[in-house]
Amino acid sequence: MIQLHNVSMSYQAESPALNDVNLKIPKGDFVFLTGPSGAGKSTLLKLLYAELTPTRGQVLIDGVNLSRLPRSQIPFLRRSIGVVFQDYKLLPNRTVLENVAITLEVLGWGKRDIGKKVFHILKQMGLEEKINATPLRLSGGEQQRVALARALVNDPKILIADEPTGNLDDDNKEQILSVFKEANIRGTTVVVATHDKRVIVNSHRRVIRLEKGRLLEVSDVQG
Repeated sequence: MIQLHNVSMSYQAESPALNDVNLKIPKGDFVFLTGPSGAGKSTLLKLLYAELTPTRGQVLIDGVNLSRLPRSQIPFLRRSIGVVFQDYKLLPNRTVLENVAITLEVLGWGKRDIGKKVFHILKQMGLEEKINATPLRLSGGEQQRVALARALVNDPKILIADEPTGNLDDDNKEQILSVFKEANIRGTTVVVATHDKRVIVNSHRRVIRLEKGRLLEVSDVQG
């Protein structure tokens, strides 16, 4: 499903953020992308949802070369990819319901169906009582769950998360990871970038390690 062939990515004259990365992530896999800050994790994720174009090499999603994808087609690609950003990117003046509903509105869902689907996923996240709250009235853990609900509400083929457990307590971390696992069981390919070793230990998931832009290690399972 996800393939990187000799991918390098440089920002202007700086040293490469990614350097000759080759990687395959099969459909239905669940992988952790790890490494220290500045290793290239966020850059790799941005390549997967076409926020960036590689300086060299190819990034393929379902056999489609993203470098050759017309800009007009990128929104259609992203309809099958759910993204949980490190800073959440919630709209501060919209309610929890409105933040999650945006994904389905873009897809052209009807208002009644949107309401049912959004309430269902917010209930799964334990947020049904926060449905009319704005993000600034939520805790960090609650904001993260709203961002995750928005990413998952349309049952994407791929879920990408950038440091989704950063600054969360252990209980919230476990809850977030449980949602990832449930999505993966339903068939979603999950890619989680994290430098938190405690999240990875005993996860029994494939681990991909980056350091200074190079892929150093790919292990089948961890723990």
